[in-house]
Amino acid sequence: MERRHVASSALLVIQFSAERRTLFMRIHLVLASLLINAAAIAGADLQEVASFPDQQVTGVGVSTKSGRIFVNFPYWSDEHSISVAEIVNGQPKPYPNEEWNKPGPPASHFVCVQSVVVDDQDNLWVLDPAAPKMQEIVKGGPKLVKIDLRENQLVQTIPFGEDIAPDKSYLNDVRIDARSETAFITDSGKGAIIVVNLKNGNARRLLDGHPSTQPEKGFKLVVDGRELIDQQKKAPPQIASDGIALDAKNGYLYYHALTAHELYRIKTSFLTDEKLSKKDLESKVEHVGQTPAPDGMVEASDGSIYLTDLEHNAIVHWNPATKSIEQVVADKRLMWPDTLSWGPNDELYVTTSQIENMPRFNNGKSTRTEPYKLWKMTGVGR
Repeated sequence: MERRHVASSALLVIQFSAERRTLFMRIHLVLASLLINAAAIAGADLQEVASFPDQQVTGVGVSTKSGRIFVNFPYWSDEHSISVAEIVNGQPKPYPNEEWNKPGPPASHFVCVQSVVVDDQDNLWVLDPAAPKMQEIVKGGPKLVKIDLRENQLVQTIPFGEDIAPDKSYLNDVRIDARSETAFITDSGKGAIIVVNLKNGNARRLLDGHPSTQPEKGFKLVVDGRELIDQQKKAPPQIASDGIALDAKNGYLYYHALTAHELYRIKTSFLTDEKLSKKDLESKVEHVGQTPAPDGMVEASDGSIYLTDLEHNAIVHWNPATKSIEQVVADKRLMWPDTLSWGPNDELYVTTSQIENMPRFNNGKSTRTEPYKLWKMTGVGR
């Protein structure tokens, strides 16, 4: 794959030692990211898949078997009218049906869907934190829903009580390990990893409040040259464990707070071991390096990780062998690159949710001038 790099050498690779967590390294990371922002991989072709004039898209899940594309729209504004959709002829069609997308009993209707993921068995998983406008959680609403894409039928609903989705939590993203029948979920509100036994629906809330799931203290997110300030809190946003990626090949779960530079991982075997004490589990967490501030993450078949780079309208690639970051693409059209998903021909799909333009960061008024969009890139290589 042909690449153009900004540096004195032909290859631009930024090395981050897992142990060097000093302020100097953070500054070095930001400066280096600014340099590579001008670069783009020549072979990575960004193509528009769908445009949403009024519905704010966050998640995308693509079937690698059929190529079917699914997206979700969280209930973050009064303009919200649909939660989960399949993209048909470039337009969102309510999925699995209109009823689930209408207001109704929270246990049997979507409330505020944050993520959609297609597993390798061709099931669509829908994660509903049930917290409209990221405020109060609707009682009986938090859930994980499984839909069989072959039959287009809902086959399982796993509800989460207050012990798993407590007040001020926000279930954010999910990965499915079909072999062990386990789901792994991030909580970006309070910071935790939720481990769900899909065979019996039992869930456990782990690493709750652990430093690896927490936002970085004093972190200031700068998007389009402007520091984001949450008008409700009169302070920079502090967003906990958000992005998640499952390296099934090597048995690692990677996760990352949104307002942070630190990337962590832990063996999935430790997360599923119910005999491990809290202290023993926390000792298994590995700090593996520093990256630009991401929202979404996705695993590659070789065990490497792709992450969005919010501050530079970009997508980057992390190599676990060298602990290095390489920019994949930078494009001003990637306005808050949110969620990543692989397609059937190694296309990499990404949503742009334009969170930086939301009223909460702009004195109560939206500054959005472009539709929300779904993109795909070819030429990336998996």
